[in-house]
Amino acid sequence: MPKLTDRERLAELEQRKRKISEEIEQTRVALRGKYAAIISDLEVESLTERELREIISLAIKAGSTASLQALKALQPRPS
Repeated sequence: MPKLTDRERLAELEQRKRKISEEIEQTRVALRGKYAAIISDLEVESLTERELREIISLAIKAGSTASLQALKALQPRPS
């Protein structure tokens, strides 16, 4: 196999990089779709869109462990 020139190698690496970036984006979209399906199964009607967005955003920023601990420590709301 002939040795690639630096220019050919760079072009090949750039192509692989683009392909990996596309694969990452496709995987991200698929994962978000699965999480959106989970949300659609929850009873979120008592929340405004802004409240739901803020709850999820803050939970993501705090991290799963801290968020779960804080939420589990809350008293459940009477039905």
